[in-house]
Amino acid sequence: MPAKKLTQPAARATIADVAREAGVSKATVSRFLNHRDKLLTPEIATRVEVAIAALAYSPSPMAQALKRGRSRLIGLVVADVTNPFSVAVLRGAEKACQQAGYLLMLFNLGNDSRREREAIEALAAYQVEGFILNTLGHDAGAAADAARHGKPVVLVDRRHAGMQADFVSLDNAGAVRLGARHLVEAGYRELLFVSEPISAVSSRMEREAAFHSFIRESAADPDRTPGLHGETFEAPQEDTEGLDNALRRLRQRAGARPPGVISSNAVVTLRVVAAMARLGWRFGADLGLVGFDETEWSPYVGPGLSTIAQPTDELGRLAAGCLIERLKGLDLPPRQILLSGRLVPRGSSAFPLASSGST
Repeated sequence: MPAKKLTQPAARATIADVAREAGVSKATVSRFLNHRDKLLTPEIATRVEVAIAALAYSPSPMAQALKRGRSRLIGLVVADVTNPFSVAVLRGAEKACQQAGYLLMLFNLGNDSRREREAIEALAAYQVEGFILNTLGHDAGAAADAARHGKPVVLVDRRHAGMQADFVSLDNAGAVRLGARHLVEAGYRELLFVSEPISAVSSRMEREAAFHSFIRESAADPDRTPGLHGETFEAPQEDTEGLDNALRRLRQRAGARPPGVISSNAVVTLRVVAAMARLGWRFGADLGLVGFDETEWSPYVGPGLSTIAQPTDELGRLAAGCLIERLKGLDLPPRQILLSGRLVPRGSSAFPLASSGST
């Protein structure tokens, strides 16, 4: 049986094809497409219309937008699209953009700060009208280039040193205090703040600083929180042994009491969960945990993970809203919008009363 000949897809018709079919110039077809057919005779307008139908011609939306000087595109750059926070912010921003008639273009850095400038340049090549940046913030020059080209920029969660732009974020200090106070009130006294590498990432720096500030302030009142102590551990993805050892040292310092951990985001929370499994420990009995980010799986891990829920949808909506206001001509000094987190207590932070001892 002879092989079936594959049918090649028909090439998309161009404006030149329409002009040739109608026997007119490309400029005449352009006038028709831009609703300036009053400049054409009825006979020529009809010929162009018939040619368009015969060729199933559809003008490129991008080309049409650029002719009008507007692409209706907004660029979103995220540090790590595998982080549930970034995905949730993306969803919120996308909703706001759709409601305002804009499309969102995503560039994922994969946590590689060296690609920040590449991301800006790539999205600028698509004529995006502005940028929403949730990056590591290590290359402030890349974002500054976008601003110098007259394109507004809104920063989400992470600041860029020296850059004047609208900034939308969680109130990191308030959120850390919320989680730390919950652990202390439950009975934990030896605390560990576990973060991804902190170096120059503003949100991580703010959370660590807030944690140690809380420890200092609370330890200053030994009658209420006797023996309170806290440290930080940076947990790179590849260093599972380092995290295991840090948790072992934490329990050793805690003595008879189980210690408590605050994990700085959902990615770190999973690393702590994996370490608990490797060590054969149980939440509550061996270690208490409060993690940043309320994920879909938080209620189903162990006895349920206590979390600090971020208003991610609202963060994305506000970031897109701020940018769209700028695109519409709003001229105000840079704004800072900080939203409150919400504690969602579950079994992972329940203190075992049998081993609590005296407070």
